[in-house]
Amino acid sequence: MRRSEFERAVSDEFGPRATSLLADLILPGAGGQTAEQALAAGVPPRQIWTALCAETDVPADRRYGVGRLEPRR
Repeated sequence: MRRSEFERAVSDEFGPRATSLLADLILPGAGGQTAEQALAAGVPPRQIWTALCAETDVPADRRYGVGRLEPRR
């Protein structure tokens, strides 16, 4: 997952709460850091996305592939 895909996924899933979640929610699955701290520390966006989904109870069917654009035809 690229950073741009991560940002799109977070925005699509959490809408207006996204900014707060990235800055304030501590993610045990990302080293006990916030998503912003983890990104700055070089944690892969996919790992942060998975940790964020786990902490916020995002259903499994909305976790994989979110944030990807449809392939060009």
